[in-house]
Amino acid sequence: MSATILEQIPGLGDDTRRLHAPVRLALLALTVLVSLLLFAVTPLQGQADFVVFVVVAFAVVQTATSFALEGRRHALDRLLSLGVHLALLAAVVPLVSVLSYTVYKGVKKLDGQFLTHNLTGLGPLDTNGGEYHAIIGTLEQVLMATAIAVPLGLLVAIYITEYGTGWLVSAVRFVIDVMTGIPSIVAGLFIFAFWVIGLHRGYSGLAAAFSLTILMLPVVVRSSEEMIKLVPAELREASYALGLPKWKTILRVVLPTASAGITTGAMLAVARVTGETAPLLLTSFITPATNTDPLSGKQAAIPTFIFSQIGLGRPVNYDRAWAAALTLIALVLVLYISARLLTRRNTLSRR
Repeated sequence: MSATILEQIPGLGDDTRRLHAPVRLALLALTVLVSLLLFAVTPLQGQADFVVFVVVAFAVVQTATSFALEGRRHALDRLLSLGVHLALLAAVVPLVSVLSYTVYKGVKKLDGQFLTHNLTGLGPLDTNGGEYHAIIGTLEQVLMATAIAVPLGLLVAIYITEYGTGWLVSAVRFVIDVMTGIPSIVAGLFIFAFWVIGLHRGYSGLAAAFSLTILMLPVVVRSSEEMIKLVPAELREASYALGLPKWKTILRVVLPTASAGITTGAMLAVARVTGETAPLLLTSFITPATNTDPLSGKQAAIPTFIFSQIGLGRPVNYDRAWAAALTLIALVLVLYISARLLTRRNTLSRR
């Protein structure tokens, strides 16, 4: 009896009146052929225009055909499904395009010599030299910023979720939200005015790390806060029932449970600041020499290296900039994968 009722519903019982995958592919092929014909005999032209025309035409054709065969509900469902898939393509295609083009342009110059030499003593037309000094600077500056921002941000998140009450928590959240929208150059300008000029410390990798810390803090706090909130209250109650104090419950139950999400948030913060250029121009500046001491003296970084090479405007400089951009992407990828593997190993060991 249920089958009989289903067969009476339009679009459910009659399988022949459905737009199966081969039919949709045929409609797509027909749409492409008609579009090619129109672009051949009309003033319409351009690859981007052709793609947009095909997408819109296929959406209209598929929706109209589905409405005629399957009914309004199925037609609307197929239209929304097509919109979701197009949104996915709109998000993925630019990302893949940027990565693939960077690899294509950067791999030509990226070699052992480029990774192990700096630019000291090179003339404007020399094709050798590399980014070794910039890699050292980026690693030191980002690691120092991470060492400051992650513990401090995690402590703030613990206070907000576990200890704080009343207006103070709201005030802290408000400040964090405001810091999230601060332009990166403002953070660099603040450190430049306070540390470099006000305290007469001069350019240094430490000053750059301070400016990056300002940018990392709100990301770490907000992500850690949300991950800690997701820890079930039952786990805390069970820990209290066993006699553990609150601080030990947070240390041994809450943080290990939320460690994967906290690590992801920290790595997002690292990725957020690794490519920043404006704060570094105001705090560590640009130098062709290798400076392994982040506490004094100008120190190059990969973003400022790319900025300086692009500004010189010669083909060899463009090649160096693309190779440095590829190095920067690879560095962020290695840091992220390492953090995820470490978190996964810690999770498995607790099990």
